[in-house]
Amino acid sequence: MNSAQRFAEALPDLAWLDSDEIGLRQTSYWDASSLKGQALARPASTEQVSDLMRMASSSGQTIVTHGGRTTCVDGVQARSDDIILSLERMNRILEIDPVEGIAVVEAGVVLQTLQEAVADEGMFLPLDLGARGTCTIGGNVATNAGGVNVLRYGMMRNLVLGLEAVLPTGEVISSMNRMLKNNSGYDLKQLFIGTEGTLGVVTKVVVRLEPSIASRDVAMVALGSFDAVLKLQSDAKRVLAADMLSFEVMWGAYYDAVTGDGGHRAPLARGAPFYVLIEAVTDDSSDNSNSLVSFLESCFEAGTLSDGAVAASERERAEFWKVRDDFERILADPPVYLYDVSLPLRSMDAYIRDLEDAFGKDFPQGVLHVFGHLCDGNLHLFLTPRSASESTHEIRRLADESVYQTLARHHGAVSAEHGIGREKKDWLHISRSSEEIALMRKLKRTLDPANILNRGLVFDV
Repeated sequence: MNSAQRFAEALPDLAWLDSDEIGLRQTSYWDASSLKGQALARPASTEQVSDLMRMASSSGQTIVTHGGRTTCVDGVQARSDDIILSLERMNRILEIDPVEGIAVVEAGVVLQTLQEAVADEGMFLPLDLGARGTCTIGGNVATNAGGVNVLRYGMMRNLVLGLEAVLPTGEVISSMNRMLKNNSGYDLKQLFIGTEGTLGVVTKVVVRLEPSIASRDVAMVALGSFDAVLKLQSDAKRVLAADMLSFEVMWGAYYDAVTGDGGHRAPLARGAPFYVLIEAVTDDSSDNSNSLVSFLESCFEAGTLSDGAVAASERERAEFWKVRDDFERILADPPVYLYDVSLPLRSMDAYIRDLEDAFGKDFPQGVLHVFGHLCDGNLHLFLTPRSASESTHEIRRLADESVYQTLARHHGAVSAEHGIGREKKDWLHISRSSEEIALMRKLKRTLDPANILNRGLVFDV
């Protein structure tokens, strides 16, 4: 009897899948290979998660946690001797309280499911990202998810009031705070937000809600230079202030690649150097109901913009966002490597130019596509090498060096919102000092002395 069989016999209520059944699953959205593992456990309660972790800790069995498996940094791949812990059955919305402005959910709840449920109660969950239909709240917490509304509401860390987590030893830490202010000692929930499931398994979360937004304006504009983009965002922040929800920038090559023949309908003529998508709250009952429109009109008069369009319906609003969110056409030319970096706004244009040079030297036929959450200092990069002369491993190594060595010269961070996983851990030193990494390792060894939980993520202990 192998260890998975012993676990299944001791904990039969965890709805186990054996290795053959696991192989029918895709590793992740980004990795179509068959999932590996000894077995997959699907607990239905915190207590069952605790039982599993306690048994794993005492036996030294390694555990890999799964949420929606939309991670972009190789954070869910399991080895054949790992046991996978999936929270897919822990998917209940326990409470929505419009008075307190909170929702209490289990970690396996899908983001879009929660968004729709709170909307039915006249509330709004600020977290929103392209993987909303698959990613889970627990995964959002583990990666400190960002998305398109960070400018106004902050990242997941700003939205979590309390949570419950199971330590690698099986101990349950329940800190289900429901208050906006609770400065009573250490804020222990921070140990589990953004630490990629390496310090504990998040099982329940208390998230902040906002009143629903009655209406919003969305515009797409074209600009001739990155300096014009910076001026537009600076003016928009000043004029629109807290009404601005999103300010998304797309380099021209990205916009051209996802629109046109066979792609999305282009809201504006293709061929401009930069495109920006702006979304702002509209209060139809006030004199500011056309604030975004008025702002854009003033920009045209000043000559800041060369072209622009405002969505006239919800259908058009969705079409505008698809240009920003749906990049399947770029992925159709594999291999394509996705990167998520942050850096000072004034450094972005120079960084991309330097990256084009560095990447072009190794891959003369390669293509770089860029978009990002500009006001958050966050860029997403798609590097398509178009090279058949090197091994896949060598191609990836050269692409990584182009991105991160160039980034280091511009004092950027290797991850803005996707985490480190396994893909970026060799480059963590660019963003964190040796003292910071040493303290991270100390925390890991303290909370997971047997090194069984998501081993190998972020750094090697």
